[in-house]
This record gives sequence, structure tokens and C-alpha cells, in this order.
Amino acid sequence: MGRAVLLVLDSVGIGGAEDAGAFGDMGANTLGHIAEACAGGEANRAGLRDGPLHLPNLDRIGLGPACAASIDTPIPSLGHGGPPTGRWGYGVEVSKGKDTPSGHWELAGVPVLFDWGYFPQTVPTFPVALTDAMTREAALPGILGNKHASGTEIIAELGEEHLRSGKPICYTSADSVFQIAAHEDSFGLDRLYELCLITRRLVDPLNIGRVIARPFVGNSRDNFVRTPNRRDYAVPPPEPTLCDRCVDVGRQVIGVGKIGDIFAHRGITTVLKAPNDDGLFTETLTALDGLGNGDLIFTNLVEFDSLYGHRRDVAGYAAALEAIDRRLPELEDRLRPGDLLIVTADHGNDPTWMGTDHTREHVPILAFGPDLGDGPIGRRETFADVGETVAAHLGLAPGPHGTSFL
Repeated sequence: MGRAVLLVLDSVGIGGAEDAGAFGDMGANTLGHIAEACAGGEANRAGLRDGPLHLPNLDRIGLGPACAASIDTPIPSLGHGGPPTGRWGYGVEVSKGKDTPSGHWELAGVPVLFDWGYFPQTVPTFPVALTDAMTREAALPGILGNKHASGTEIIAELGEEHLRSGKPICYTSADSVFQIAAHEDSFGLDRLYELCLITRRLVDPLNIGRVIARPFVGNSRDNFVRTPNRRDYAVPPPEPTLCDRCVDVGRQVIGVGKIGDIFAHRGITTVLKAPNDDGLFTETLTALDGLGNGDLIFTNLVEFDSLYGHRRDVAGYAAALEAIDRRLPELEDRLRPGDLLIVTADHGNDPTWMGTDHTREHVPILAFGPDLGDGPIGRRETFADVGETVAAHLGLAPGPHGTSFL
């Protein structure tokens, strides 16, 4: 029995979801459209980058073939130029949402087969009873925002008024989420977290998946910036996940990035944080050096989604992918015989698409290990196949959803 690393490239979808039309996403293809924009020169002509998308290490373990299989169409070369050395395929999401908890829970063996609660596309968007209870229980002078919005845009729009009034900025998106932005110094980080705990309790009857604290600093719209002290307050998964199953038999589960928050800190023995994806990758390497047989590292690299997908930044997304691709050999070199690395994603967030929300897509599933071998794993009918593959590798009993491809 070896060790396992589950590396989630947050929002790196590869198109092709058959039910994308139900989400307004038919034709979305995060990785394919980034590659096309780079190869076709759109990003280059904008003066934002130079040359085609270059992901030779991810391509080497099967990213290009996985993308082509997902949409049944070749994509521009990603730079490897030879047959894959890993196991490769793609996953189909069966969960009813295209949000972060749904994707991660399904990857961990628990599809979300119920409907989340959502807030309407109205202004105001939140029920009056909810906002009245928030302001009363948290002793607030009121709230700002109260609408669907991009996080960075609404902070630029309302940050100065927030500083003057002391009212937190509250907003939502197409996800099942209630987000609260507040200044770390003038409002206070602990006070923001306490407000989120109050709001978490108040939105439970509405079946809202997450309440997210979005702290920021700066003194004007010209220099407001969100800090790494984000915190997600999620409902726990409805069934035992891969993480729970590992912990129940005495294994370590190290959650890197926002994994602990996504799983409501259930089934996570250690949480590691860093201010950016490069730091999170380094934390993953460090954790692997001390990992024992039968243990799991579960890493989320969030910036593809938060900095580039939601902001519709094609060139930035491409550069972030290339930065992680350059570091992938460091992770491969630390694997021992018997170890398993799976690289995947939780949903899409096509930076060429309309709006600023996630996109419903297939995700790549790339498996690599010193003695794993290569070849296609085909179309996986649920992301839960990832969790069941890790469970089988770690010697755990099979769960009720998904099938191992080992």
C-alpha cells in the first residue's frame, strides 16, 4: 500500500458536458478555449502573452488526449509531442450543481443528488427576514450590496462606502453561496468571521451551501485587494466521504488550501494554507515528504478559478497553468513506488464565456505513479470514480458511489 495525492486544479474543465445547456453553458470549454486563444493569437494580439499554451508535463501524463476525448475534437498541441506516460480520461459530473462543494464532494465519492438553495437574480436578492435577522443579531448598521456580483467588482464599487458606514458588503452568485466582504482592519477579521457564523446558522433553512468571508485591505477603490484570510463556512457532506473513510481507519488526511473548509473540516486531520497556488504547491511537496503509507493529501489550487476564471482573464489563466505545469516534475520526483497521483478538476470556469460564473464541463482525470503504467481510462460516468480509485489504492472498502479504474 502506497500513498495518494489528489490534486484539484480548481475550474480547469475540458468542455463537453452533455447537460451544459441546462446551465446556460453549452459550448463552454475552459482549457480548450484558452489553448485556442493562445494558439490563434487573440491573447498575443492583446499584448498579454507570447506564444501558444505550453503544458508539456500535464500533456505528458495525458491532458491533451483527455481533452480531445471529452469533446471528440483535437485541441492545439500542449507541448509533449509523444504518447502519454500516465493513465488518462475524463469525468462526467452527476451532481446537480456546478459549484465547488458539489464537485469536490463528488470527487471524494459523494455526489450531490439534492437541490441546493439559490438566491434570485433580483435587487435586493436576499430575503428581508434574513437580512433583518443578520443586522439585529450582529448589531450591524445595515448591509451593502444585496445582489449578484463579482467579488472584486463589488469591493471596488462599495468598499469606500463600507469604510464610511461600517456596513458589510453582502453578495451572491450563480452558486449556492452568501458572501460577505469586509475590511480586515476597520471592520475586523474576527468580527467578520463571527458575522459569517451567525449568517451560516440563518441560511441553513434555505439550504445554502456556503457562507464565505471575503476580507480585504486598502483605503480606496484604487488599492482595495482581497487577502488570503478567506474562510468558507460550508454545510457538511450528507454521507461519509473518502476523507471520512480514511480517518475512520486511522489514516492521515492532509487538506491543502480550502479543502478543510469545503468539507466543513470533517475527515481532515491537518490543514495547510498558503497565500497563493505556488505556496500551496510547496505545502503539498512538504506534506508528501512526511506522509506515511496509506495516507492522503487532498490539495485545491484555487487561483485558476478565483483570479482568472471569474475575472475572465485568458492570459492570466494560461500563465497560471504554465506555472503549475513547470512545477509538476517536483511532485512526480517525490513519489515512491506504490504511490498514486491524480490530477483533476471540480468544474469549469471558461474565461472566454459570458458572465463571471462557473461553467458546466467534464473534467480531466490524469493518474500517475512510478509503477502505475499508462493508457486510457475512458469516460468515467461520475467524478466519484476518482474517490473510489483512491480508496481502492489505499486499501479501503468500496463506497456506494463510483467505480475504481485501477
